[in-house]
Amino acid sequence: MGKKKVRAVLKLELQAGKATPAPPVGTALGPHGINIMEFTKAYNERTAPQAGDVVPALITIFEDRSFTFITKTPPAADLLRKAAGVEKGSAEPSRQAVGTVTRDQIREIARIKMADLTANDLEAATRIVEGTARSMGIEVAG
Repeated sequence: MGKKKVRAVLKLELQAGKATPAPPVGTALGPHGINIMEFTKAYNERTAPQAGDVVPALITIFEDRSFTFITKTPPAADLLRKAAGVEKGSAEPSRQAVGTVTRDQIREIARIKMADLTANDLEAATRIVEGTARSMGIEVAG
């Protein structure tokens, strides 16, 4: 049995444990002919412990309509919004701050994100997350 041919690779950002066949899932997967119920069930089972977070899924769809997927860490922006207790980032980040996070919270987010960042160490990862916070109008205290 040879290697399966990849038909497409999709990235979907979904609420953990709450994926449904409705858009965006159905719209993204439908054209590739894969079993949408099968994907949503597997995704929800795998992400149930992270309920409340957005957990991106990287889905690889093969020519024979089978698929595999891996889950990534929640986007840094989502983790920062949670830590700062804000609904969304600032419309004018340089002028108007929407919230504050501590250095420890930034470090913790960097630790969670480490697997998906291109950073070589925690220090570099922390700087990346700090930059994201600044660009959202979230101040870093401490």
